[in-house]
Amino acid sequence: MNSTTAESTRTNRDAARKNLTAINPFFIVDNLQASIAYYTERMGFQLDFQGPADDPYYGRVSRDGIGIMLKAILPDVHPRPNRTQHEWARWDAFIYTLEPDTLFTEFTQRGVSFVKQLSFIDNGLWGFEVTDAEGYVLAFAQVRDE
Repeated sequence: MNSTTAESTRTNRDAARKNLTAINPFFIVDNLQASIAYYTERMGFQLDFQGPADDPYYGRVSRDGIGIMLKAILPDVHPRPNRTQHEWARWDAFIYTLEPDTLFTEFTQRGVSFVKQLSFIDNGLWGFEVTDAEGYVLAFAQVRDE
């Protein structure tokens, strides 16, 4: 492989790495309106969409470029947070945050339900864990030396 081909391959690989910009967890919920209210009122997210207009069963909330999709399926299809299936696999979403201390203070003031307070929630991860209205666990953290 000559240097021009190697450089082109590296450029294409670097471009592919930058092709993905976000991920949005998709949570099944029992009560769409209660879930939307929890995210908007307690966690400071904004409502981006809910529909269809005549009988909403789907919604999306977001904050700082982080989105979460919520959907009420059928009366007999309930949320299944990871921790209900495997206690050691408690996170349903991990959100990397630049300032976990500031966010923790804000969430405390808003009355968010914490699973773990601000601390090292795992090896090298400084942050906290919250639970939403349906029992899904979201970890907000950054990499930090202990």
